[in-house]
Amino acid sequence: MTTSNNALTTQYDQDLAVHYHLDFERFTQHLVEVTLSFTADKSAPVLWLPAWIPGSYLMREFARNITAVQYHVVGKDERYRAQKLSKNEWQLPKITAGEKVEVRYEVYCYDLSVRTAYVDQTRLYGNFTSLALAIEGQEALPVAVTLSVPQAFYDAQAKGAEPVKIACGLKHRYLHTDHVHYYQLSAESYPELIDYPFEIAPQSEFDFIVQDNKHNTTVHHFYISGKHSANMGRLQQDVTQICQSYVSWLGDAPFSGEDYESYTFMTYASGNDYGGLEHINSTSLVSPRSDLPSAQEPQEPSESYQRFLGLCSHEYFHAWWVKTVRPDVMMAVDLRREAYTPLLWVFEGFTSYIDDFMLQASGVINQQSYLKLLQNQINRYNQTPGRALQSVAESSFDAWIKLYRADENTGNAGISYYNKGALVALCLDLTLMQQSGGKHRLFDVVKAFYEQAKAQGAAGNRIRIGMNDDNLEAVISQFMDNAIWQEFKARYVDGVEALPIYELLEANGIKITQDSRDNSLAWGISVTESAEGLQVTKVLRDSVAAEAGLSAKDVIVAIDGIKATKKQLQTVAESGLDSVSCHAFRRDELLSFEVSYQTQSGVSANPSLEKVSLSLGDSGFEHWLTPGFIR
Repeated sequence: MTTSNNALTTQYDQDLAVHYHLDFERFTQHLVEVTLSFTADKSAPVLWLPAWIPGSYLMREFARNITAVQYHVVGKDERYRAQKLSKNEWQLPKITAGEKVEVRYEVYCYDLSVRTAYVDQTRLYGNFTSLALAIEGQEALPVAVTLSVPQAFYDAQAKGAEPVKIACGLKHRYLHTDHVHYYQLSAESYPELIDYPFEIAPQSEFDFIVQDNKHNTTVHHFYISGKHSANMGRLQQDVTQICQSYVSWLGDAPFSGEDYESYTFMTYASGNDYGGLEHINSTSLVSPRSDLPSAQEPQEPSESYQRFLGLCSHEYFHAWWVKTVRPDVMMAVDLRREAYTPLLWVFEGFTSYIDDFMLQASGVINQQSYLKLLQNQINRYNQTPGRALQSVAESSFDAWIKLYRADENTGNAGISYYNKGALVALCLDLTLMQQSGGKHRLFDVVKAFYEQAKAQGAAGNRIRIGMNDDNLEAVISQFMDNAIWQEFKARYVDGVEALPIYELLEANGIKITQDSRDNSLAWGISVTESAEGLQVTKVLRDSVAAEAGLSAKDVIVAIDGIKATKKQLQTVAESGLDSVSCHAFRRDELLSFEVSYQTQSGVSANPSLEKVSLSLGDSGFEHWLTPGFIR
């Protein structure tokens, strides 16, 4: 269809209260020009932009990428600058209730993560939390969006590249003139709009179908942008198996039915970037291209490909377990301020256990490969001293100030609710099996919550339910004695007792072997070697290095009068000397240290990092690794 810009906007906007027009004309400068049109329901309306995006619990301060906000009354010539009220709020003092308003601003978009927006000559990607100002008090109104892409963007694509496509979970309409391509989207409200990222780029694509327990089918779209040589047939086969296993387990999907017609995977293949973010009927992923399956991908997926499949599995499960069943504080959340909850260990922890488990349950990887993934989680937990200081519930609550702001002291002072949460989920799964004689497990807890969400949801509305400590206890108590759950929670969720991982695994036919390789850290420090010396990256709490005063970021230049190398450090640490001198630069100052092996804490000069290997025993593991929904 060919039409003019004015005709297009009028035609599409006439029945919708709020309209956003995003113009990508200056894509080479990473800029998007946004025009927001609406009718004010009160005088001096206020506009605001989220400070964070659901699923990523850190104040991202998206407003920093917005330049001056200007506005005018439609039909009048006077232009005004919006008045800033706070870091992410603007007021329009010249507007009277009932007037039609047009607001204009530009957004700088050059963040490759899945949380914000990225615009250049290769791809146009965005989350509306970064791009669309909300109108205070009018967030529930229907929304229309027009994405305006110049022909120059299409002309900039490499010869022979995949055709330019749009990937988005929202239905869209495509129109064009001789010089501009338009993509039109609509959403029921602003909160719905921000749950749908989009990408316009040359993209490889395949589709597949997943069937629920009533034989209804849901189409899944899988897009990959960026340079890659992925084996698309192999990827389609494996992702289909994984997704089908989730729907077979949970019966159906929250993104199927009248409201939604499909699920969309959006993947950007990069050099080293990695991450994912869940949405109601889509997920946005960024992955090293080396993690995608190769043309010669072995039958048992390589470790790098397993990592990508685990990412797909993780984010896909979030459609049920975050977007549908969610922390109660996320039910009607204000994205201008933090939403604290001690339950992120349930949502990210359960997911981090189930994502890898489902790779083997679906048959995409074998059981020994799964055990290797699990042992990596266990070893990471064992090698984090902070597990004895911070509970997994506290880690959840402190996500806003700790998890996404890791530094050299993070491992000494706390624990990740992803990592420990996954192992708490493992222990809870095996405890449920133990206490119920094998009848119940963690999968039953998850499905019970999902069934509650469906029971509460009205026909035609998005289903969701909020979780708190009380209803978590009520659901778990359906499958195990409440007193046992209370003890489990007190010891391993709210407390910092060592998890009973080994005994539970051994009771389920898993052999545990202490790794016999040398896992020691000389002086209790991690270092990287360069021409300048040894850069200290981490110092274990109470190690001989810590007691001597060495710190992360120090550059050790000499040990015992010899140029500092990893070999020299290890040699001296194993020498049996009572103490050793070393010299290091801290910033630009040369400092001298005396590293004594006779410390008050009595730690070794070569503290060992606990490391184990898991393997299948003769029997006993079958029931755990083969849940009922795949038998």
